Amino acid sequence: MPKVGMEPIRRAALVQATIAEIGAAGSLDVTVGQIAKRAGMSTALAHHYFGGKHQIFLAAMEQILRDFGVEVVDALRVARTPRGRAEALIEASFAPSSFTPATVGAWMTLYAHATTHPETHRLLVLYQRRLRSNLTHALRGISSDPRGDAEMLGALIDGLYLRAALAKDASRDAAKATALRALDTLTGRHQ
Repeated sequence: MPKVGMEPIRRAALVQATIAEIGAAGSLDVTVGQIAKRAGMSTALAHHYFGGKHQIFLAAMEQILRDFGVEVVDALRVARTPRGRAEALIEASFAPSSFTPATVGAWMTLYAHATTHPETHRLLVLYQRRLRSNLTHALRGISSDPRGDAEMLGALIDGLYLRAALAKDASRDAAKATALRALDTLTGRHQ
């Protein structure tokens, strides 16, 4: 079996350090030196592996998106009905892992930088397309307009996430409950 080289280990450490530093700062207002120090390596090595802060941030967001994808797959695995699939997507969107300070900081940075950085914008669009596609699939058979309702529900999930993440006293459970009520309204199941 081949020996695992140091590069993937160091890259992973830099990605985790980036997420932690962004979480601590609440923005991308951190240096490559701070990230490298947290990862236990030199600034030069961090630049060697990624080139710069923005590239490290992109790698960190790609990891967060992969982690979110795992949350979605795990939630969908137990869903047996279209409504169950839609509820699973909402559940994954408001999972506790999405509300750690580090993850919230990374998501806020993604939204802020998407307006000025094409690669960051690409990641945000990728996330939004996947969410919309999954919601559209889940809403088939329970909605008269699955695509339109998926668009609306996806926008609501993002807005509720941002609101819950930014409010110090807001609950992710309250945001999730609001998204589930919206699902009831969209699919005609008023409670």
